Amino acid sequence: MLYNDQGNHQEALVYYAKLLSIDISTLGENQHSLSPTYNCMGKVHKLKGDYDKALEYYNKSLAIRLNALGEKHPDVADSYNNIGMVYHATGDYDKSLEYFAKMLST
Repeated sequence: MLYNDQGNHQEALVYYAKLLSIDISTLGENQHSLSPTYNCMGKVHKLKGDYDKALEYYNKSLAIRLNALGEKHPDVADSYNNIGMVYHATGDYDKSLEYFAKMLST
């Protein structure tokens, strides 16, 4: 996280990838504890302007959160917000509004 805060996004991604690899090999693919790492990787990619990758990681986090926590959990709302923010940044306001509405209904 420190690398990301310093603006060194590529280095942050290297360490998040290492963390993810360790967690997956130890815990498996769909453990709820992977969700924050996917979420952080989505954030870094969004900051880099790599919106497709940001959506990929945010959606992985969302899928795990939905499976582990259900639709009505604040972490799921956070995922919907993150995805909505990416669509907003790309100018896809309809998709952005769709995810913000999902966020508000959780």
